[in-house]
Amino acid sequence: MIREIDEKLIAIEEEARSIKDNVDKKRIKELKKQYIEVAREIKTLSPHDRVYIARHRKRPKVDDYIDALFDDLFIQRGDFLSKEDKSIFGGIATFHGIPVTVLGHRKGHNINESMEYNFGMPEPEGYRKALRMMKQAEKFGRPIITFIDTPGAYPGIEAEEHGQSSAISRNLAEMSALKCPVIAIVTGEGSSGGALAIGVANSVYMLENAVYSVLSPEGFASILWKDSQRSDEACELMKLTSYDLLSYGVIDGIIPEPAGGAHHYPEKVYREIDDMLVREITKLKKLSPAELAKQRYQKFRNIDKAVLK
Repeated sequence: MIREIDEKLIAIEEEARSIKDNVDKKRIKELKKQYIEVAREIKTLSPHDRVYIARHRKRPKVDDYIDALFDDLFIQRGDFLSKEDKSIFGGIATFHGIPVTVLGHRKGHNINESMEYNFGMPEPEGYRKALRMMKQAEKFGRPIITFIDTPGAYPGIEAEEHGQSSAISRNLAEMSALKCPVIAIVTGEGSSGGALAIGVANSVYMLENAVYSVLSPEGFASILWKDSQRSDEACELMKLTSYDLLSYGVIDGIIPEPAGGAHHYPEKVYREIDDMLVREITKLKKLSPAELAKQRYQKFRNIDKAVLK
């Protein structure tokens, strides 16, 4: 159902964009009316629908968010130990004139980019690079903003040989004690330790149609029922939507999306994220370095209590 509606919405948008300089104003008006009517078909999305939207190939990626929200980006590369992992992207930038460190998982906009960026699945070098950037931000008191969008850390033999598990666990430990503000935003998929390795933050937000879970629905179904085709059932059981996680106290807020997802009118999503970041940075800057680390540590230690209530 959601796939058919989404295809209709994209077809309408593409036709509207093809009409140059608003020459055919009558047709544009008809298309806008048609768009609203089709968008109304999206009433209550199922968890499986939200997984589809979270993975949509046209959904904005980390470099889109960085281009739209930040200025003066100085890209940082490498972990200073081994190689450059392109699946983690970021650097130093300014946000409303304030120096910040921004980074996130990089999936790519097409198949060639996705292959180059390993489909957003970092190897240990990527997590070490992310930690290097975050420790540098702590040294200079810069807020850290992370964008989470990954099906999980890369599970290959070489990644394990190079210390995948230790790289992730070190990030978790180090992030819990960082003495600068950390804000994490789940923009698409947030799966497993691959997501959490850059997600230990003072404030955690999700886009409305993002998903956040211990593993993919296909992986869950394969383990529980030995049948990955039952992923739609798994989505219901996993409680992976933004609304589920907000109700359990796992996240701090939901960033609304246009009907059909963030790839429809992404500028609206950028404005929502901008407003949220202004609020959160202003709030967190009032805390001392010790208070920031303590708040973040206690937040994650108390998540299990919030879920069990």
